[in-house]
Amino acid sequence: MATHRLLSDEEAARDPRVAAIFADIRETRKTDYINNFWRALANQPELLESIWNRLRQVMAPGALDPLTKELIYIAVSVTNGCSYCTHSHTAAARAKGLSPEQEAEFLAVLGMAAQTNQLVTALQVPVDAAFQVET
Repeated sequence: MATHRLLSDEEAARDPRVAAIFADIRETRKTDYINNFWRALANQPELLESIWNRLRQVMAPGALDPLTKELIYIAVSVTNGCSYCTHSHTAAARAKGLSPEQEAEFLAVLGMAAQTNQLVTALQVPVDAAFQVET
């Protein structure tokens, strides 16, 4: 159960700022669907606006392709234990063309990275001098 109410479209329409952001989400994503994350944030219009604007900027086309950005988002979400974000960004990655083979390989890399990170941390392995940036 959510810790904050999820605003309906009718409730969101009462606040022009929230209504405008919901409209922008719909236009940007080419859908009528507003997910529960945005509906929860709508209780705090300033936070909703800042998070949406930052997300649009970070996830916009750039040096990394959209699928790679979604895969990074999934990896961080898994690491942080955020089931909601893992589900939402997996759906987004699939919509951006993630194939079952790519997903299997991605999950293998994610699992391997998690295991080796834990081993390095447990063993307290010092960073190799060759990996350090010289100043």
